[in-house]
Amino acid sequence: MGEDRGKLAIVTGASSGVGAAAARRLAERGYRVILVARRAAELEQEAARIGAVAVADPCDAASGEQVLALADRVRRDYGVPDVIVHSAGAGMWKFVEETSPAEAVAMMGAPYLSAFNVTHAFLAGMIARGSGVIVHVNSPAAFFPWPGATGYTASRWALRGLHEALCQDLAGTGVRSCHLVLGRVDSPYFDHNPGTTDRLPGIARTIRNLPTDECGRLIARLAEHPRREVFAPLMLRLYAWTHRLAPPVVRAALRWTGARREPATTGADR
Repeated sequence: MGEDRGKLAIVTGASSGVGAAAARRLAERGYRVILVARRAAELEQEAARIGAVAVADPCDAASGEQVLALADRVRRDYGVPDVIVHSAGAGMWKFVEETSPAEAVAMMGAPYLSAFNVTHAFLAGMIARGSGVIVHVNSPAAFFPWPGATGYTASRWALRGLHEALCQDLAGTGVRSCHLVLGRVDSPYFDHNPGTTDRLPGIARTIRNLPTDECGRLIARLAEHPRREVFAPLMLRLYAWTHRLAPPVVRAALRWTGARREPATTGADR
């Protein structure tokens, strides 16, 4: 049976960035790792870099049908995962009026629906076994939004809501939900979303950038020593505490240094 083959981890968004780094670090800790993402070629490359303990399984995790098929394959060949890492995420930072309905749906697909679908597919088995760790990789936008990133922020709040609800659902089951909130990461995200850096609030520039490998180490540590919530790096943790104590102060700072709408144009101006 798959359960006899050692520790098993599933990582979404594993074709690059934080997800790929998490897969590498988990493999170093003795996990067989299932790498999940939509981009098959990149996924295969990452699996090849890790070696024989890594398996690439291309899948759009925002699709419930695709995830159920993935889960059938994983349970048949490897068993129920010990760790699930939700690191899939997408979405440009835009005001509502700049965001199409299709873009809003896509942003909700990853991270929220991706995390929900994969959790749904494996959670019953984890509960039946009485153990497991689910790591949700999230953004500070899930706590303190900044101007000009509305759809992105809503999706991040949804992911945080999933984590909080799971903490209640899983009490006493032996399965843990962890929420890892990361500041800006040196990953391909900003390359894939041009213009996003222009909307970084000024306060964010006081927080050091995190290398993806450091994020991978944090995730691997949480997999074996789960905690309900972790903020990284230190300066982000300090801002999180400030927000808890004095939310209006942080909100005002984010508005003061955040994105501004372009002046509206009239027909005569075009």
